[in-house]
Amino acid sequence: MSSMTTLAMPLTPVAPGRWTTLAGPEWSNPGGGLWGGYAIGLCIRVLEAEPEAVGEALSLTLTYAAGLPSGDLDVRTRRLRQGGSIGVWEVEISAAGSDQVGVHGVVTMARRPNTPDFAFATMPAAPDPESLPSPEAPGDAGRHYGASAFERRTLEGFPPAPSGDSRSLAWVRSRRGPLDKALLGMITDNSAPRAMYALGPSIMTTTLSLTAYLHATVEELAEVGDDFILVECEGRVGGGGASDERSSYWRRDGKLLATSEQLAWYREVRRGSPE
Repeated sequence: MSSMTTLAMPLTPVAPGRWTTLAGPEWSNPGGGLWGGYAIGLCIRVLEAEPEAVGEALSLTLTYAAGLPSGDLDVRTRRLRQGGSIGVWEVEISAAGSDQVGVHGVVTMARRPNTPDFAFATMPAAPDPESLPSPEAPGDAGRHYGASAFERRTLEGFPPAPSGDSRSLAWVRSRRGPLDKALLGMITDNSAPRAMYALGPSIMTTTLSLTAYLHATVEELAEVGDDFILVECEGRVGGGGASDERSSYWRRDGKLLATSEQLAWYREVRRGSPE
């Protein structure tokens, strides 16, 4: 069977609704396991390759049921419903040969009609990304959390520290070619967990669920090309081990490209008593 490669995500169809792929170690978190943004991109990429899927990714909700290792993965796609303009798909990602689902996604695919545009939200004021220091490209040791895929120039709120304010602003652009739906989806998991802005960076945290709304059409994303987009992120509440965050993603001209909501699980790291 033939295979196709996009964004270092080689997808090989093995049966109807069944695929395999290889997730390289550059997509792993420092503590092990795949970065959550990789699964977002993979869900979008596999439906772009799915011959029965119609339209483009409009929204997706991922539940991170278990950690996924780098290496070979099995991917399952299933159409739940197809209407005239809207189709709903299920995607499951598992370690190769495992019967335990690591990531479960529900993705809405849509044919985008021509309708009048409107906007209530306003892009926050921010200096041009060119006025900010350019970070060095990550070496082998720094290719984690999507650093190999994205360049990030922070304006405020990084590194995370307890301050009473969870808001952060950063310009982000792709290192892997022009912005598209999969890359935009991956950027929605490119900000530090908001619990760190309350309790400090030493907490342990993992994403439970993430919903991304990809407002921009394929054509509107094509206008971004290799340019930066502005990421605005903030948290609202945390307690009982769960912490939320919401984010907005803006084109340089003020066009709102995407929004996202995320729920993370967190706990404090207990330090051992000195001997």
